[in-house]
Amino acid sequence: MSQDTTAPGAPEGYVDDARPAQTEAVAVVQPSLLARLGAEVFGTFFLVLAIIGVALYTFVSQQNALAVALAGGLALLAGAAAVGNVSGGHFNPAVTLGAAIGGRTAWRDVLPYWVAQLVGALLAGLVLLATVPNSLPALVGQEDRGGLFVSTANGYGDFSSLSTASQGGTEFGLLAALLIETIATAVFVGVILGVTDKRATVQYAPVVIGLTLTALILVAVPVTNASLNPARSMASAVFAGDGDLWKQQWVFWVAPLLGAAIAGLFYRAFAFAPKQDDLLGEDHVVTLTEAEVAGGSAAGAGAAVVGAGAGTVVEEAVVVTDENGDVVAVEEVVETEVETDDPDAPAPGEGTAPRA
Repeated sequence: MSQDTTAPGAPEGYVDDARPAQTEAVAVVQPSLLARLGAEVFGTFFLVLAIIGVALYTFVSQQNALAVALAGGLALLAGAAAVGNVSGGHFNPAVTLGAAIGGRTAWRDVLPYWVAQLVGALLAGLVLLATVPNSLPALVGQEDRGGLFVSTANGYGDFSSLSTASQGGTEFGLLAALLIETIATAVFVGVILGVTDKRATVQYAPVVIGLTLTALILVAVPVTNASLNPARSMASAVFAGDGDLWKQQWVFWVAPLLGAAIAGLFYRAFAFAPKQDDLLGEDHVVTLTEAEVAGGSAAGAGAAVVGAGAGTVVEEAVVVTDENGDVVAVEEVVETEVETDDPDAPAPGEGTAPRA
């Protein structure tokens, strides 16, 4: 109810409007798991195709570091811009783990995301393997096509880029590899969590993320040929087929995942992240007016959300606006789980309105 009164001593014509602020109920629905996994397969495929493809055809050396770094950064930028609104644009098991620890991705999605990322990476490796001419390995001093993939692989010691560039004169060891991969991945995942936070002022997060990957690849290339991504490392190692190289691959799972965990813990401890959030804004928003809520349309929208798919994540919020329609506060956010196979699920027009 609204009541207009004139405040004592106020100028003539002044009206004290005691009407309550308007509110809107907002339901946020996450894309289906299948859609998100498809986006992760595509994005990881693109990222690994760019990084290993450039490394493969610029033939092993420090001289290709800038080309590989730019390829990785630009591919990540483009992939995140293209499908980040669907899956969050992880394309990397380390990013998925860091996001889960930081409260930005559901734990139930971690293993499916990892499988999708590995599938995308291996598909990229297969495509590149199929493109290598049969005569090329001999021309560059390799016995077979697997030898070309060794040059793109992540490793330390004899497999480090420094060892190749110095013709075995010097190399980086295990400790250096663990340290650089852990720290570089922690910085990378930390930047991702920071710039995609809903409170961040960054206007175009994929650009920042892509440039960050470019810089960190340049830092890590001399030490390990720059992994920061277990899926990318597996793609090279699988097609290289070198037993000694395989013995080192545990480093490129342990170090990136450890770095991601550190970033996720720091984010959760110091950024006060909400329990559930979306990387790169992948949630779809449906807005209901106050009149629609009062008339029961909100219940219909709630039923539509229920039908979106089993396990759909739904967030509801009350957004307070002034009389000009400007948002002045968000009063509450609620997260619920909804199942489609529930026989008691309300039909459109039935049930109750979202909580205010």
